[in-house]
Amino acid sequence: MTKKQKNMLARIIVAAVIFVPLFVAEHMGKLNFQSQLPVSFLLYLIAYIIVGWDIVYKAIRNISHGQVFDENFLMCVATFGAFGVREYEEAVAVMLFYQVGELFQNYAVNRSRQSITELMDICPEYANIEENGELKKVDPDDVEVGDIIVVKPGERIPLDGIVTSGSSFIDTSALTGESVPRQVSEGAEIISGCVNGGGLLQVRVTKEFDDSTVAKILELVENASSKKAKVENFITKFARYYTPIVVVAAVVLAVIPPLILGGGWSDWTLRACSFLVISCPCALVISVPLGFFGGIGAASRVGVLVKGSNYLEALARMETIVFDKTGTLTKGEFTVTGIYPTAVTERELLEMAALAESYSEHPIANAVKKAYSKTLSMEKVTDTEEIPGHGIRTRIDGRLVLAGNAKLMKAEHIVYETNDDIGTVIYMAVDGTYIGSIVIADRVKPEAKEAVAALKASGVRRTVMLTGDKAEVGEAVAGELGIDIVYADLLPADKVAKVEELLGDLSGKEKLAFVGDGINDAPVLSRADIGIAMGNMGSDAAIEAADIVLMDDNPLKIASIIRIARHTLKIVTQNIVFALAVKAIILVLGAVGIANMWGAVFADVGVAVIAILNSMRVMKMK
Repeated sequence: MTKKQKNMLARIIVAAVIFVPLFVAEHMGKLNFQSQLPVSFLLYLIAYIIVGWDIVYKAIRNISHGQVFDENFLMCVATFGAFGVREYEEAVAVMLFYQVGELFQNYAVNRSRQSITELMDICPEYANIEENGELKKVDPDDVEVGDIIVVKPGERIPLDGIVTSGSSFIDTSALTGESVPRQVSEGAEIISGCVNGGGLLQVRVTKEFDDSTVAKILELVENASSKKAKVENFITKFARYYTPIVVVAAVVLAVIPPLILGGGWSDWTLRACSFLVISCPCALVISVPLGFFGGIGAASRVGVLVKGSNYLEALARMETIVFDKTGTLTKGEFTVTGIYPTAVTERELLEMAALAESYSEHPIANAVKKAYSKTLSMEKVTDTEEIPGHGIRTRIDGRLVLAGNAKLMKAEHIVYETNDDIGTVIYMAVDGTYIGSIVIADRVKPEAKEAVAALKASGVRRTVMLTGDKAEVGEAVAGELGIDIVYADLLPADKVAKVEELLGDLSGKEKLAFVGDGINDAPVLSRADIGIAMGNMGSDAAIEAADIVLMDDNPLKIASIIRIARHTLKIVTQNIVFALAVKAIILVLGAVGIANMWGAVFADVGVAVIAILNSMRVMKMK
């Protein structure tokens, strides 16, 4: 409990200690304050001031700033009116219970923020720099790019960098929601916000603190509440017009009936005061944003960052999801998946291909060299020439070697055996004779098929995949994963056009989400209703381009966040319907004199507490 909450609780207790004995004594007939009105007024006024002075202060301050019609103003007018008609106990009781509701509300808001603000714990307090053989703690802001920092076991990594010495296991759970630590050693990249496990690490800093992963994530979290859902904006506008209307209605209720019916000013004034208490929009104003905030918090606990409640609301209405293939559904890491020699052994064919590709840094070339794994004798390779769109011509031990696609074989008039395996095929020839082929493919993520199935089970109507690969590769991946539609041979600009076309097919409130790796998919991520990026442990591009970031690149979490979004919207809708229905009923009952000030307290504080409790269910969602 915060200091402010403790202070409020103390005031409530003191006011209750004064109020409850007075109320009980008066209603049991032990004391008769009606014959001693100044004493009665004074005692109740003391309790009122203790518990409600801040509400009166806020109302006056807001009026001076031009903000007249808010809940503070309503409570002051209602309780002042009750004092005016000598219903002192009701005036104090209304303010007392209102403050109890406010206390509960503040506690609930802090609880809902907790799962998000836990992310603030990832912010490092210091960095260790070695000076004169001793470690010195400095502010992370004072560390420059290129400096060497030391991260001791158990410490939080303060800045992004590359390990120059040592090995350890890194706890990434604060960023990814996953409990399995990641092993790092010399040469590995590490990001700020994670916790070093059991080894001492020396790290060369690659980004200043303001540009680091932890700083960007904290900025994202702090700004999340500023992007409101349409439902939240509606409630804000509703309260803006609703409150002046009910104030005017209360004045009419207090003045017109006595003028028409004659007399009864005290009774109608009390009804008007009850009407004002009932009309306070507390339950709506707090429970709706609290529900969305709880949803964002629930998402953060599983390693998903949502940039605002508007994206959570849109995700709840998403029925079409579009995936980029490479790096999203596949690992984005090319590996040799097939070796098919004809005139040599598999090892000889792979060595020949690795030597031919030895000077290239293309992902395909790197996959071949990685598969060979042995040290290459570079002195064997001479006269290497890259033929754009075809492959490589080189000499190995003086023999002419060709390594490339079918176009290269045809251009050089080589008779070859067509390989129909899915992936990129490298055909090999030596001195004009075909010697075999090697297939390189990008492997599908092991969780991708389950992720697509989970999305369909959650109610997603259409799954689409976009890829720059050739049609047979795209169709093979789509078939393996159970994706409905695939568009292949696409350039980056084509992907934007295809998403535009898919958006045009939507009807009503349907939304479309695009899932990409956040590095080369920024235009499409921005164009979709919801851009979901594979965060790659907090890559800058993902955080900047997307509306929702999956910190550990696991597509299975998309179905989880959809469930959270829909559950959140369901609870928010329940709160709105419940609050409006109860208030409408008790407003009518109060206007005709059936519901008194105690009923008004329930309609305000009781409904708000129930709505807040309902909103807190989002935070407990598994």
